[in-house]
Order: sequence, then structure tokens, then C-alpha cells
Amino acid sequence: MALKLNTPCSSDLMATVSAPSSPSVLHHLPELNFSSCPYPSIQTLNATTLPPLINPPSFGLSCFTMTLGGLSNLSALGILAKSYVRFRHRAKAPFLLLVGALLLTDLAGNLIPGAFALHLHLGQSRRHRVAAGMRDTTEPAGMFCQLFGASLVFFSLCPLLLGSAMAVERCMGITQPLLHSALITVAHMRLAVLLLSSLALLLAGLPLVDVGSYTTQFPGTWCFLTVHGPLSTADASLALTFSGLGLTALSLSLICNTLSGLALLQARLSSQGIRTNTTAAPGRYGRTSSSPLRSLDVEMMAQLTAITMVSCVCWSPFLIYISLLVGQFCRGGRGSSHTVRQSEKLVLLGLRMATWNQILDPWVYILLRRAVLRRVFQVLQPDSRSTLTQSSSCTTASRRQGIGLH
Repeated sequence: MALKLNTPCSSDLMATVSAPSSPSVLHHLPELNFSSCPYPSIQTLNATTLPPLINPPSFGLSCFTMTLGGLSNLSALGILAKSYVRFRHRAKAPFLLLVGALLLTDLAGNLIPGAFALHLHLGQSRRHRVAAGMRDTTEPAGMFCQLFGASLVFFSLCPLLLGSAMAVERCMGITQPLLHSALITVAHMRLAVLLLSSLALLLAGLPLVDVGSYTTQFPGTWCFLTVHGPLSTADASLALTFSGLGLTALSLSLICNTLSGLALLQARLSSQGIRTNTTAAPGRYGRTSSSPLRSLDVEMMAQLTAITMVSCVCWSPFLIYISLLVGQFCRGGRGSSHTVRQSEKLVLLGLRMATWNQILDPWVYILLRRAVLRRVFQVLQPDSRSTLTQSSSCTTASRRQGIGLH
């Protein structure tokens, strides 16, 4: 069998390769001099034989998540603006301010890093390497990658820190209402948002002043802190600080939500006891005047609990795996090329899970409002519609009486 080679020196090899495949010939084949033959490299062959790729699946997924996240956050911000006008002089105003900061951060986190990623997706050579299953060796411009990595770190930490601030605010509002009314004001919440944003911005900006570094990550469409390969002390410290801050924020949110939930449960049990006493003595009204405030507490806690659970599910794999990778290299571990590729894929999967947090947060706020929950409850239990109508009329009457007193 003859092997045809379309190269300038194919004629020199034709006789040898087309000869019978005896052991002696095969033994002497490695001694042939290929240095003078300008054979194309494997990368050149792959580049000439593979069809050009225009829209890989990841490109379409990025466009879809950007569009869905932007529309979701804009819708939630519109609903939030109406709620803030309604409750701006009440105890819910600080919580609404934090929710607004969270939604704005999620919106910017969808658009800005997404625009960087789409710019990298549009590189024809990079998309071709991704389709061929080869490692992308062409890195984006240095400043572009630095800005992309800084924006990704900033918009990753901000939602986590703001979520923990929301949990702390609600925990104080439920367990220490007097201290909350004295310390937690809209001005203080604005200062807290500024401080938390400054902390995230400081951490994101450290590699820009040569403290740590941002590198291109697999498959060449995003930049992040260096977490693969031999790490310097600054790289390892920065990555551990990022993951440590994120995990601390999630843990603080879980602790505060647990305390707030237990306090609401205790208040619920106490109100049932008072309601029983009120039924036995009709002249007493118990805690009727505080029921609207307690309803607001339940609504805000439902939203906050759902936001925290979504954040834990979306962000925990990414943060924990980064900590494990950095810890492995700090202990002197070295993985094979297959292990490194697997770790790169897992980090990419963790990032894709984390991006859904910015899409789901606004829907949590949209769906877990009293108006929506009341309608769902009426659909599920039609017999209780009259009871809910009577309760809402009593609440409206009590509000009007309070306004008249003022």
C-alpha cells in the first residue's frame, strides 16, 4: 500500500513507504531524515482541515444569559422603585435600599463581564481552537485581560457581601427592633453599600498594581485570578482571600437567617397564644396593630432566605473548588496534564453555575412578594378567599386609623 504525501519531498519517500512492510523496512524508517522536508505541523493540518466555526454553543449561551439577566434585573428594579416610594418612610426602606443595590450590581455584573466575554468569543482563531479541543495559546491583550478579571472579581464579591449585609439588617430588625430603629437608617445603609463595594473594588484592583495576577482561563474566553499551575505567594493569597470572603459572606447569611427565622417562629407561636386568649376574652385586641409589620417581616425574610439559598447553590462549588485548588498547590501537589484539564473544566462549570445567581436573584424578589403569594394562596385554597378579603379590609381600616391619628 502506497502512502501519498503532497509535499515537496514526497517523491523521496515514495519508494521506501510503498515497499513491502517487512520488519527490516519498518526498523529503518525512523532513521529517515525529515528535517529537510517542510511538512506542515499538526496545528496547521487541523487549521486547514477543520471547517470554520461561527457560533459555538458557549457563544449562544452567553448571549442568552446576558439577555435574560438584563431583562430580569430591569423588571425587578421597576417593581422595586414602586415599593421604595411606598415604604421609604418605614422600617422596610433600608432593606429595599440593599435590594436595589443588589439588583443594580447583578445587572452590571451581567452586562460588563458579559461584554468582555462576548468580545473574546468573537475571535475566529480562538473559537476554532475551542472547537478543535486544543488549548488556547493566544491570550488577549494584557490590559484587556486585567480589566476583565477585575470586573469579574468585583461583580462576584459584591452580591455576596450585599447579601450578607441584608441578612444582618433583617436579623437586627427582627431580634433587636429598638436597636435597629436607632442604628439602621437609610443613610447608614448607603454607607454600608459604599464600604462593601470599596472592599470588593480593593481586592479586584490589587492585580492591577502587580499584587497577584489575572490570567486567561480555559477555554480562553474569560480571565480570572491565577488558580492553576505553580502559584506565587501573592497569587495564592489573593485567590484564598477571594474564596474566603465569599464563603464567609455565605456563612454569615446562613447564620443570620437562621436566627431571624427562629425569632419569627417564636413570635408566631406567641401570637397564636395571644389569639387564643383574645377569643376567650373578646374585649382584648392583642397584637392586631403589629400584624402588618409582622407580615412585612415574613415577606422580607422569605425573599432573603430564597436569595441566600440561591447564592449558596450557585456560588459554593466555585468558591470551594478554588480553595481546594490553591490549597493543593500550596502543599506542593503537582497534577498531570489530564488532571489539570479536568480542573480547568470544573472551574469553568463552577463559573457558569455562579452566573445564574445574577439571573435568579431578581426573580426571587419578583415572585416572593405579598401580592404574588396572596394570589397563589387564593388559587390553591379558594375557600379561604373570603377570609383573606376580610383580613385585608381590617388591615386597610387599621392603616387609615393610623393615618388619621398622625
